[in-house]
Amino acid sequence: MTEYTTVSIPKNLADRVDETIEGTSFSSTSDLVRFLLRSIVIKHQQEGELTEAEFQEIADQLRDLGYLS
Repeated sequence: MTEYTTVSIPKNLADRVDETIEGTSFSSTSDLVRFLLRSIVIKHQQEGELTEAEFQEIADQLRDLGYLS
């Protein structure tokens, strides 16, 4: 059985995510967050530690998508 934990994000960000995922295969904010975190972790495991430039690239992409301000 998989255990879960809670991650808090600001309500306005959650509202923006809800708008963004409309019409996608993501059924909830949690689905999207799990996908994004898995992607980052998998990349990290495949390539070793993320460089500052790689981390910044990920942050920029998330910011462009509206997930970071």
